Amino acid sequence: MTSVQELKAVLKETLETRGVMGQIKARVRAEVFHALDDQNDPRPPLSNENMLINELIREYLEFNKYKYSSSVLMAESGQPQTPLDREFLVNELNITEDRESATVPLLYGILSHFLQTKRTAASKEHSRTAKATSKDTRLGHNRIPLTTQDGEFSGSTEEPLVLRGGSRR
Repeated sequence: MTSVQELKAVLKETLETRGVMGQIKARVRAEVFHALDDQNDPRPPLSNENMLINELIREYLEFNKYKYSSSVLMAESGQPQTPLDREFLVNELNITEDRESATVPLLYGILSHFLQTKRTAASKEHSRTAKATSKDTRLGHNRIPLTTQDGEFSGSTEEPLVLRGGSRR
């Protein structure tokens, strides 16, 4: 006959394999938080920036089905329960999306944009360094600039942030 300890071990392994154990733990944490959360304790007012950031995080959490993390974020932050409209977020953040990026959370597209910008800057710097090295070997270091050649930060707030793809990998 199988011992109780062996049955527990098999049950735990099965729940972990199916991904249920993580969900159970997250649910317990969320329920403990809600039980301990003092609803009478007033939340500080949300700034516009915090509301936008929280909404980007909520969109990401809900897309990935992290519903317990999302519920804790909403309770802790005082974010309105009704999500902000995605079109509102896109307009507020001055983002232009393509069809593919519109199917995933904005955070994926934002991250993809900045990683691509970094790769492009690194490629341009590598080309510029290679040309400079052929003229002057003292300039042969590999440095990724944070600014463009004219000294401006590469993420201008006046031009829209164009999101393409933003796939989840």
